[in-house]
Amino acid sequence: MQVAACEPRYEFRHQAPPIVPILPIQSRVAASRDTRGTPRCSVCSMRAVCMPAGLSASELAKLDAVICRTRAVKRGDVLYRTGDTFESIYAVRAGSFKTVVMHRDGREHVTGFQIAGDSLGLDGVGTGKQNCDAIALEDSVVCIIPFAHLETVCREIKPMQHHIYQMMSSEIVRESSQMLLLGTMTAEQRVATFLLNLSKRLKARGFSATEFHLRMTREEIGCYLGMKLETVSRMFSKFQRERLVHAKGKTIRIVDAEGLAQV
Repeated sequence: MQVAACEPRYEFRHQAPPIVPILPIQSRVAASRDTRGTPRCSVCSMRAVCMPAGLSASELAKLDAVICRTRAVKRGDVLYRTGDTFESIYAVRAGSFKTVVMHRDGREHVTGFQIAGDSLGLDGVGTGKQNCDAIALEDSVVCIIPFAHLETVCREIKPMQHHIYQMMSSEIVRESSQMLLLGTMTAEQRVATFLLNLSKRLKARGFSATEFHLRMTREEIGCYLGMKLETVSRMFSKFQRERLVHAKGKTIRIVDAEGLAQV
């Protein structure tokens, strides 16, 4: 299967109105810090996505102590590179990332897109080294969670330990799903599945499930789906002709979700 070479081009802004009011990145991050500027899970708007439900105030305080700091990553900058020593995992507090691996011939393959509430770096647990590059698709902020500290907390807070297991399991399921997508689905099915999956993830974070602005280019989508740029663009045009999706630049409106699921 041929995977198209990709040029890193990034531009993405939120245009679709979210279901709940969403503050700018700087305001959202500031609102989830204490008076000294220390990041706090207990007041973070992404807590429902990142953390298990039902934690007590004392348990949340322990988790607050684990998060040592946040880091701002500019659009196009690298959070970590393949081969970097694994020390921490990262929670996307605001913004979005792509994870990529490089082929020997220099071609780039996108292995995933991470949005607010997602984690980064868990693939480094096994080998002690990062296995991909993590690159910001827009100006973003991550929470830095030292893994050794997190392990200690997990021994004391069993729901958090179970949550980490779930995160690791989800990574396995995601990779298996991508292999299925690349190996058995048609070009139409790949793009339809991608849009529906992104819609579901955005809805879980309080954004509109039917109208959103893509943070990644069509070329990057092709790198993820194992398709050429021209094929991705052709599929978007086809869905628009069939009135399944309305696409204007990077703004996407899902017109017929049931029809898209039946592609």
